[in-house]
Amino acid sequence: MMTKKRTFSPEFRLEAAQLVVDQGYTLKAACEAMGVGKSTMEYWVRRLRAERAGKAPLKGEALTPEQREI
Repeated sequence: MMTKKRTFSPEFRLEAAQLVVDQGYTLKAACEAMGVGKSTMEYWVRRLRAERAGKAPLKGEALTPEQREI
C-alpha cells in the first residue's frame, strides 16, 4: 500500500515554524498542534531562522513573504 506524499503551502510552513520560533512552543507541541512530523518541523524552523538571519533559502520556496519577493 503506497501513501501519498503530503504537501504544505508556504503559509502553512511559516505558521508552523513560527509556533516554535516566535511563540515558544516546543518542537513536540508544535508538531502535535500542526499534525506534522518532527523532522519536517525541524527543517522548517531551521529554514525560518536562516531566512531571518539574512541567508537566502537553500532550495525550494522561501518561508517568509520578504524572501519570496527576492
